[in-house]
Amino acid sequence: MSNYKEMGCNPLAQTGRSKLQNQRAALNQQILKAVRMRTGAENLLKAATNPKVREQVRLELSFVNSDLQMLKEELEGLNISVGVYQSTEEAFTIPLIPLGLKETKDVDFSVVLKDFILEHYSEDSSLYEDEIADLMDLRQACRTPSRDEAGVELLMSYFTQLGFVESRFFPPTRHMGILFTWYDSLTGVPVSQQNLLLEKASILFNTGALYTQIGTRSNRQTQAGLESAVDAFQRAAGVLNYLKETFTHTPSYDMSPAMLSVLVKMMLAQAQESVFDKICLPGIRNEFFMLVKVAHEAAKVGEVYRQLHAAMSQAPVKKNIPYSWASLACVKAHHYGALAHYFAATLLIDHQLSPGADEDHQEKCLSQLYDRMPEGLTPLATLRNGHQRQQLGKSHLLRAIAHHEESAREASLCKKLRNIEVLQEVLSAAHQRSRLKYAQHQEDGDLLDLVEAPDIVAKTEQEVEIILPQLSKVTAADFFQKLGPLSVFSANKRWTPPRTLRFTAEEGDLGFTLRGNSPVQVHFLDPHCSAALAGAKEGDYIVSIQNVDCKWLTLSEVMKLLKSFGEDAIEMKVVSLLDSASSMHSKSATYSVGMQKTYSMICLAIDDDDKTDKTKKISKKLSFLSWGANKNRQKSASTLCLPAAGVARPQAKKKLPSPFSLLNPDSSLY
Repeated sequence: MSNYKEMGCNPLAQTGRSKLQNQRAALNQQILKAVRMRTGAENLLKAATNPKVREQVRLELSFVNSDLQMLKEELEGLNISVGVYQSTEEAFTIPLIPLGLKETKDVDFSVVLKDFILEHYSEDSSLYEDEIADLMDLRQACRTPSRDEAGVELLMSYFTQLGFVESRFFPPTRHMGILFTWYDSLTGVPVSQQNLLLEKASILFNTGALYTQIGTRSNRQTQAGLESAVDAFQRAAGVLNYLKETFTHTPSYDMSPAMLSVLVKMMLAQAQESVFDKICLPGIRNEFFMLVKVAHEAAKVGEVYRQLHAAMSQAPVKKNIPYSWASLACVKAHHYGALAHYFAATLLIDHQLSPGADEDHQEKCLSQLYDRMPEGLTPLATLRNGHQRQQLGKSHLLRAIAHHEESAREASLCKKLRNIEVLQEVLSAAHQRSRLKYAQHQEDGDLLDLVEAPDIVAKTEQEVEIILPQLSKVTAADFFQKLGPLSVFSANKRWTPPRTLRFTAEEGDLGFTLRGNSPVQVHFLDPHCSAALAGAKEGDYIVSIQNVDCKWLTLSEVMKLLKSFGEDAIEMKVVSLLDSASSMHSKSATYSVGMQKTYSMICLAIDDDDKTDKTKKISKKLSFLSWGANKNRQKSASTLCLPAAGVARPQAKKKLPSPFSLLNPDSSLY
C-alpha cells in the first residue's frame, strides 16, 4: 500500500499559502450558508401572500445579499493577495497574479466501490480495501499539493487514476451515488455532481492554478527564474485551454468557456511580461539598437494587457472577474505603453547620427518602430536632423507621461492595488524618470510645436505560446488492475457470475482451442469433450485455473499451465459477456479465412438425420488440442474444412488436425 498521505504539503503547516487556503475554505463555508439562506428567502417570497410577511422577507433578502457581497469582496481580497505567492527575493518588480486552488469536500469511495466490485465483478471486495484506501489518500493529498513540479505530478497522477476509476466503476447508464462537491475559486459558490466530470475538470483547473503559483514564485532576479516563470505561465495557459476545449459543460463558473478564455489570456500576458523582464534583467544599455528592441518588447506587453483588460470588461466575465485583476491589467497596459514611449524618446534624443554610424541600419530600425511616420517626417531625414529627433523624442515623452498618469490613476481607484507598496513604488519611479527627462529638454513652445507621437509597433523576439499538457506521458499504475485488463473488465460491460468447470484432458486433448491474450478465450469447442459437458461455452473468458489468476496471462502462459496438469482433473473458472455480440474478439475473422462457419455453428446446422453419422464419425473425439503437433500440417491451416449440413462427407475417416498444431501459440492471430 502506497503511503499517499505523505505526499503534498502538510495542511496544518502555517505557511502564508496554507493560511490563505484556510481562509478561503472558511469563506467558502460562509458563502455556502449565505447562498442557502438567500435561496430559502427567495422561495418564501414566491410562496408568501401576506404583505407583511413579504415585506419582512424582502428585508431579510436584502441583508443576505449584502452579506454575500461582502463575503465575495473578501474572497476577492484573497485572490489578489499576490504578495503571498511572489518570490521571497527582494524585487523591484510589479507583482504577478496567481490563481488560488479550488477547495473540495471529502469523498468516501469505500462503500460504493466495494458494492460495485461485489455486484459487477463478482469478486471479494475485502481484497481491494488497500486499493480503495490508496485512492482516497491520493485524493486527500491533491488538496494540498506542493508548489513545485512534484505537486503537478501528484495532481496529474490523480487525474490519470480518475480515468481508470471511471472506466472500472462508473457505468454510463447510471449514477453511482458518490457526490463530488467543489467550490468556485472566484465566487465561493459550491457545485456538486454525481459523475466524475466535475472531479476531473477541477483537478485540471487546480493543475493550471498550481502552475501559476510556480510562475509567480519563481525568482525574477535570475535568468533561470524568469525562464521558469515563462514556462510555468505557458503551461498554465495550456492546461486551462485544454480544460476549456475538453470539458465544455462544467457547472462551475470559474471553469466556464468565457472565464477560461480570459484566464488563458491572463497567463499568456504574464508570460510575455516575464519575457520582457528577462530581456531587461542584464540591464538596458543606452544604445540605439538596444533601445529599439526594448521599446518593441514593452509595446508588446502593453498590447497583450490592453487585450486582456478588454476581455475582462466584457459580459458575462465582467460580473465575476475580480475587480482588482481587471484594474491591474489596465495599470500594466498603461505602464508598459509608457515604457515603450520612454525608450523611443531616449533613442531619439540621446543618439544623434554620428560619422561612421550604420546609417542604413538605423534608418531601417526607425522605420520599423512605427506603422507610419508622423506627417512630414521621413526616417532618414529625422535621423540626420537633430532638431526633428529631439522634437519627436519629446512627443514620445509627453505620451509616456500621460500613460504613467493614467496607470497611477487606475491603481488609486482600486483599494487592493493601493495597498501593494511595491506596485506604487514601481509606478512612481517610472513616472518620475519620464518627467525628469522631459524637464531636461522642455521648451516654452512645446505644447504648440510638438506633433503627437505615433504608436510603437508591438514586437517581440520570443512570442509566448500555449504549452498543452502531455497527458499521454503521465504514468500512473491502475490501482484496480487485479480486476483484469481494462479493455475487457470495465463498468460498461455486463458479465455472468464466474462459473467453475471441472474437467480432464483425454489423451492430451482438452477438446477446445484458445485465442486472445490477457484474458484468454475459449474458441473452437468440441461439444462432446469433458470441458463442454462441464459447462464451457465458446467465447468464455478464462479468469482462473486451479486458483491461479489468469486474467493477465498470455495465451502461451495459459497453454503451459493447462499442459502442466496432464491427465489430472482441472478446475477452471470462466465468465461470459451477457452481450454475446461482443463476446468474441474481432481477431476471430483472421483465423476463419476460407471457412464459411465456425465449428459450433456447423454442429448446430447439422440436421437430426445426420446425428447418427456424426456420432460414428467422431467415435474417437477429434483432436482439437495436441501438445505434440506435427509441424508439416501448418500449410493446410487456411484451407481447413469442416463438415457442413447437406454436404457429402468423405468416406475416409481422418483425424481433424488441431488448430493449435497448425498455428504458432504466440502468433498474433490469437
